[in-house]
Amino acid sequence: MDLHLKDKVILVSGGAKGIGKSICVQLLEEGAVPVLLDKDEVAGMAFVKQFPRAHFISIDLNDAFACKKSIDKAEKTLGHIDGLVNNAGYNDSVGLEHGTPQKFIQSLTSNIGHFYYLTHYSLSYLKQSKGSIVNIGSKVALTGQGNTSGYAAAKGGILGLTREWAVELLPYSIRVNTVLPAEVWTPLYETWINSFADPVKKKLQIESKIPLENRMTTPEEIANMVVFLLSDRCSHVTGQWISPDGGYVHLDRSI
Repeated sequence: MDLHLKDKVILVSGGAKGIGKSICVQLLEEGAVPVLLDKDEVAGMAFVKQFPRAHFISIDLNDAFACKKSIDKAEKTLGHIDGLVNNAGYNDSVGLEHGTPQKFIQSLTSNIGHFYYLTHYSLSYLKQSKGSIVNIGSKVALTGQGNTSGYAAAKGGILGLTREWAVELLPYSIRVNTVLPAEVWTPLYETWINSFADPVKKKLQIESKIPLENRMTTPEEIANMVVFLLSDRCSHVTGQWISPDGGYVHLDRSI
C-alpha cells in the first residue's frame, strides 16, 4: 500500500535511537524525509551517514527556544513540515514515597514539556500542510507501574493533550493521535532486562503475560503504526489512543 508520504518532511523527537530510530527508518522506506531532533550527536550523525536522505538537528529538547530554532531551521532547509512525531521520553523512576517535589516537576518537564514546545512552534507550518501529529505515550498511563509518578503523570498528560489538540486543531484539518507502546524490545529495554540476576527468566516471565504470541512488541511494529497514522490513508482518524501491544493492556492476561 502506498502511504502517499513521498517527500513529506516529518520531525521526530528522539529519532536517533530506539523506537524513534525505527520510525525514521520506516519513514525513509515510504519515501519521506525524517528530521531527527535528538541530543545524541554520535547516534544522530551515524544515522544520517547511513541514510543521507535524513536530516539531524542536535537539540536540548528541554529548551523551548532551542525547539523553536530547530523547527525553523528544518522548515527553512526543506521548505515545508508535514508531520510531527513527539517521541522522546525516559522512565526516570521518580516515585511518590522516594521521590521529591523537585524531581517530580523535572520529570514532568523532561517527559511532556517538549511535546508542547515542538507542537506549538511547528503549528504554523503544519497548518499550511494540513499535517499530522503522532504522540508516543506509554501503557503506564493506563495501567500504572509503581515508583514512577513523574513519568506516569507525563504520559497521562500526553493522552489528555492528544484529545485537547485534536479538538483545537479540527479547523485546520490537523489530526492528532497517540500510540501507546507496552513491552517493546529496544536496546534500552534490553539493558533493563539485563540488570536482573536472571535476565532470561525475567524476559520469559514478562512475555508470558503478552497474549498475542507471548512475545515482545518490536520497535518496527510501533513504527508501522506511527507511520500509518501520519499518512493520509488514516485521513479520518483523530483523537485516538492506539495500543499496538499484542493485547497486553486490553485483553485478560489469564487467557
